[in-house]
Amino acid sequence: MGEQYFNPNFEANMRRDNKKVISAAVKKCKTVTIVTHTNPDGDAMGSSLALYLLLKKLKKKVKVIVPNAFPEFLAWLPESKSVINFQKDEKKAKKFIAQSDLLFVLDFNTLKRIDELGEFIDGTSMPKFLIDHHQQPDKFAKYFYYDAKACSTCELIYDFMVELGQKKLLDKKIAACLYTGLMTDTGSFRFPSVTYKTHSIVAELLKTGMVPSDIHGAVYDTYSRDRMKLLGHALNTMHILPDNKTAYIALSKDVLEKYNYQKGDTEGMVNYPFSVNGIVFCAFFAEWDGYIKISFRSKGKIDVNKFAREHFSGGGHINAAGGKSHLSLQETVEKFVALRLK
Repeated sequence: MGEQYFNPNFEANMRRDNKKVISAAVKKCKTVTIVTHTNPDGDAMGSSLALYLLLKKLKKKVKVIVPNAFPEFLAWLPESKSVINFQKDEKKAKKFIAQSDLLFVLDFNTLKRIDELGEFIDGTSMPKFLIDHHQQPDKFAKYFYYDAKACSTCELIYDFMVELGQKKLLDKKIAACLYTGLMTDTGSFRFPSVTYKTHSIVAELLKTGMVPSDIHGAVYDTYSRDRMKLLGHALNTMHILPDNKTAYIALSKDVLEKYNYQKGDTEGMVNYPFSVNGIVFCAFFAEWDGYIKISFRSKGKIDVNKFAREHFSGGGHINAAGGKSHLSLQETVEKFVALRLK
């Protein structure tokens, strides 16, 4: 049953630097780079673009740089066309980073997560400012604003705006970005990370005239036929380990190619097995780009962050984590099943 991954005494780590310190850092900077993680999701893009819009209002020269492309279903986000894709325009990205006097790292906590972009950033001298909600961040930044209890990085960006005394700058565009991250990182507000504070923030966002149903439709109601067929295949081939209350989905490269896989097409698939009564541990495996990308989800006190860190070179949160494997898809799945059957 994997009891070794129960963590009843877990205490979420948190560090929010002094208000005067972060205010001074923002006030002092003139040119700012915002970087988020590889394969950016709704929280990554929502938090990055919300911060971008805020800093623009504060008269900063600012750019968002992503390690690689973000999914098409997030292309509607305000100012998404201004984002620099490091994979496609490395020279332009490096040039802007080099002239920046402050660099924000959003929604990830180790530069290893962004490969070549991380190596370049690690070699720069400008101060780094980490804003994130994942556990056990690396200590590469000068400024820290992280809280593993926060439901999303967008929640922290809202707090950051308030702490800077700039809540008055919250508008419909910033609200749309923040709502996107809050919605996607909480599974449409159904995960245990959701608190009264989550909904109180949403209430403030609604005051701007932001329409939640429009954002939900833009993110979730734009599936292609191929994506729907891929989801159908995933559900039809889902495996259940009933004695271990575990379910997993594994998609090979051939299957992804058969359904014309596009970036973002498997977003959220890891959560579907929870609809089966009694399932408390879900895993999703996808074969792509020469390795196996893995997602884990759990209920209660099953610590998938620890599980991912110890066995699959990953990490994340207690109930949501990711990892990777350089074994074959079959070998990776067999390793996972063996671990769950212990």
